[in-house]
Amino acid sequence: MRQVICDDAIRWLASADLSGCSLITSLPDVSETQLSLGAWQPWFVEAARLCIERCPSDGVAIFFQSDVKKAGAWIDKGYLCQRGAEAAGARLLWHKVVCRVKPGSVTFGRAAYSHLLAFSRGLKLDLARATPDVLPDAGPMTWNRAIGLHACRLACRYVKEHTHSRTIVDPFCGWGTVLAVANQLGLDAIGVELNARRARKARALEVPG
Repeated sequence: MRQVICDDAIRWLASADLSGCSLITSLPDVSETQLSLGAWQPWFVEAARLCIERCPSDGVAIFFQSDVKKAGAWIDKGYLCQRGAEAAGARLLWHKVVCRVKPGSVTFGRAAYSHLLAFSRGLKLDLARATPDVLPDAGPMTWNRAIGLHACRLACRYVKEHTHSRTIVDPFCGWGTVLAVANQLGLDAIGVELNARRARKARALEVPG
């Protein structure tokens, strides 16, 4: 099952019933919003808090975020996610570094890596089932702001194998990469996307096996 709702993610999250769900998402960069940098950072923290707080305590909220350079300084989105998690009373289960380009490459504007972070208010990490902390290749992308398919499959498999969740929610779903991968692994998926054109893409997207 795949459902895509054309709505504002924050408004939808505030009242949605997420019983039996876990979340996998990428929160929008400042360049994707109409906010100033000073207004975007607290918005980002609050959005992360809401995602984690609305996720059931026996589920996980997983974020895929790429750091950026703005006004001559790094914006560490992993740190912003952690602030949201602390406000929601959640623990960091794991933090993986996902290489977006070949290690040793120089990039401009966006970091060569992305953060993949998993938070939960109720689950604890099973150290006996640990996985590598560095993913050397994010994988192919379905569009220019998508989570790479290798990283997406890692996140979806974690939900399937370590939680009782059988529905994955992406409240900022874009073209629907998370939804398509979740379905491919036998999980239901719900996406929220404000842009109607992207929402149509998300309803139909298929990814290679």
